Amino acid sequence: MPNFQRGQRHRASDGVTLAGGKGINVARALKTLGVPVVATGLVGGTTGTRIVEELTKEAILNDFVRIDGESRTSTAVVDITGGTYTEINEWGPAVQAEELETLLEKLRYLTQGAELVVFAGSLPRDVADDFYAEVARELTRRHVPIVLDTEGEPLRLGIEAEPFLVSPNQTEAEGLVGQEFHDDEDFRVALDHIAEMGARNVLITTETGCVSLVREDREARRFRAVAPRVEAVSTVGSGDVLLGAYLAAQHAGRTHEESLRAAVATGAASTFELGAGRFDPRQAGRLQAGVVITELNPVEV
Repeated sequence: MPNFQRGQRHRASDGVTLAGGKGINVARALKTLGVPVVATGLVGGTTGTRIVEELTKEAILNDFVRIDGESRTSTAVVDITGGTYTEINEWGPAVQAEELETLLEKLRYLTQGAELVVFAGSLPRDVADDFYAEVARELTRRHVPIVLDTEGEPLRLGIEAEPFLVSPNQTEAEGLVGQEFHDDEDFRVALDHIAEMGARNVLITTETGCVSLVREDREARRFRAVAPRVEAVSTVGSGDVLLGAYLAAQHAGRTHEESLRAAVATGAASTFELGAGRFDPRQAGRLQAGVVITELNPVEV
């Protein structure tokens, strides 16, 4: 919607309706990159039916729990002229205790033999902040690696459950650490702080790419990966795509640096598309050569 202004009547120049949410965006990215994936969660009402239908149409395997409430819709207004992005999220449904228990049972079933489980997005109303943390602990006891991408108190508590990887964006990480990040030293300290809280590996997405901490044997290494400059159409869901591409590269046995390069390039490629989680893998491949990766070392004094 060019030249978007509050309090004015506008006509959209383009639009897309798409099943979305952080977890679905990650699943869509993994599916596009050829990684077997199953999406699950809570859906309800006509919106929930549309989510399942859309994912099935995209050949993304899914197995959701039906709830009485209506799944929320979110509206993103992208103004390419002004370079702004406005998001309007509905309040979302309340979830009953028995519905949540059904989801837990489904998770126990679906995660049998899983290589990795990603918990992504905010929690619904009436769900305790420690939900991700408790499920993560249960799955970790079964030796199932956990990836966590959320915010606020669920993020803090989830990290204490010692997930394999935690992937907040910069704003979420700043809220967790309690300060803004301005330079590489701030990011390096933040990576260490989050790792000390319990995360084995850390991936913080930023406007230009990401920073990461990875443990190799007993050594922790820290990197910054910067994407090449592109003319973005929409950045909605680009961080989710970045995470999905990183996990896909890891699944393929690529090194951490190769995985970062692929992840940042794929996240950048997704900004050419309207609709979260969508990208052209060939475009991502072409962008990889322009990704700059540097290692973050402590400042010497």
